[in-house]
Amino acid sequence: MLRTIDIIMIGAMAAAATITYQIKHRTDDKLQDLKHIEAEIQLEKDTIELLEADWALLTQPSRLEKLANAYKAELNLAPTDPNQLARPNELPMPKDSVPQPALAANQKPPIPMDKTTTGSVKR
Repeated sequence: MLRTIDIIMIGAMAAAATITYQIKHRTDDKLQDLKHIEAEIQLEKDTIELLEADWALLTQPSRLEKLANAYKAELNLAPTDPNQLARPNELPMPKDSVPQPALAANQKPPIPMDKTTTGSVKR
């Protein structure tokens, strides 16, 4: 003769087994998803390595020199003259060193922009 407590215990054990099975099944699904994502990451890394190797091959100076000589007439290529290169003192001034334009008699001076100006209220 089964008592009420026995039936409740059997039901609790069946529920616990069902919940345990569901958790295990979801864990297996997540593990499969993780393996799939890791495989995709490895594929992307391999692709990047391959593209970097291609880039190194395509940008070899000897190859570029051959191409430049082959298409010299079509592209009108010429060697860079050393005088075409700018020296540091020939570069534009830094933004802070740029002189401010003179104001006309009817103009107001510009509002100075400090580093905290963001369009929000200053506290």
